[in-house]
Amino acid sequence: MMKPLQFGSLVYVRYRDHVLFKDVDPVTATPFTRECVGWLDYDGEDHIRLVWERFAMPDPPSESKPRATGLVIMKKAIVEMKRIG
Repeated sequence: MMKPLQFGSLVYVRYRDHVLFKDVDPVTATPFTRECVGWLDYDGEDHIRLVWERFAMPDPPSESKPRATGLVIMKKAIVEMKRIG
C-alpha cells in the first residue's frame, strides 16, 4: 500500500495506461507505461486525482466557476509515485 501524500503536494507518477488497438495482431497490444507531474488533489482508496493546470490566483473571478485540468489514475495502475515539491 502506498504511503499517503499530503493534499496539494507536487508529485511525479509513473503508471500503466490502457491501450486501444485496431487492425493489429492482438498479441502485440500491451499497456503503455506513462508518466505525469501534478498537484495531488485527491487520494482515495482506489484512485488518485492530479491537477496539472489551475488558476494561479487564490480565487477565480466571481463570474467564473473553479476549473482545472488533470488526470484520475487507478492506484492499481501506479508503478511509482513520489513527492517532487
